[in-house]
Amino acid sequence: MVAMRPEDLYEIHTDDVDLGTPVLVHALSGFLDAGAARQIAVDHLLATHEHRTIGRFDLDPIYDYRARRPRLVFDTDHYASLDYPELLLTEVRDRRDTGFLVLHGPEPDFAWRAFTGAVVQIAERFAVRRSVGMNAIPWAAPHTRPLGVTAHATDPSLVSGRPTFVGAIEVPGHVSGAVELALGAAGIDAMGFAVHVPHYLSQVEYPRAALALLREVSVAGSLDLELAPLEARADVSDREIDAQVTASADNVEAVQALEAQYDALVRGAASALPIADESDLPSGEELAAQLEQFLRDVDTRDKD
Repeated sequence: MVAMRPEDLYEIHTDDVDLGTPVLVHALSGFLDAGAARQIAVDHLLATHEHRTIGRFDLDPIYDYRARRPRLVFDTDHYASLDYPELLLTEVRDRRDTGFLVLHGPEPDFAWRAFTGAVVQIAERFAVRRSVGMNAIPWAAPHTRPLGVTAHATDPSLVSGRPTFVGAIEVPGHVSGAVELALGAAGIDAMGFAVHVPHYLSQVEYPRAALALLREVSVAGSLDLELAPLEARADVSDREIDAQVTASADNVEAVQALEAQYDALVRGAASALPIADESDLPSGEELAAQLEQFLRDVDTRDKD
């Protein structure tokens, strides 16, 4: 079997690209995207900023269509359409007309080494000075508390002074992490952010988490992003979540218990305010399961 070459995986459509030394934002779906935060963030960028597609990956050799089957529409007596997934490189302009790159689409299933090599080639071709990845992970925290964000980088100085939430752990491999490692090995600053989505909201859209990601991208990339529409959407979503939760006394109690757990961890066990009976307090997973089911039921009714 002949090894796949990185340059065979993608095509750049135009040479008319003048970005200086841009930032590359990558947002690849397929791994965790709690609250659909990463997808909401990408959709918002493309809906509110001038942009154009300048490159495209050939997904056929690197995508498993049977594992993630594309949407096929059957209409009465014929197949009407098949929505093939796309992995695109898009040039985006911020409010100061600063250009940056966004790599977005499905995470490849195959040929990770060739794919990350292709991303390195693209980064070198466009003189990318820094890459920023976006992820969203479920977290044992209530929606009534500030969202946490885990920052990571190949150069520790890029994230120095930020809070850390975990030590050395083993997590499932994903292409976003592989891209960060490959770019770092090529001498390009590479970093990323994983927003902590309340785990009982991980299966519904949570714009507040997308807003947190784009704020981090804005600072890390020195970009002036249009965030006001997303802020308004997040405010509406927050009010709807509050209304859904407060409609059930059981869910109010569950959130309050999770708040107590969260606050105790923040303050430290020694200084935590006492809880009525900590031994009877449900685990974070038990609280999450109860709230997830409640919000899933509400979401289903709303769609109906």
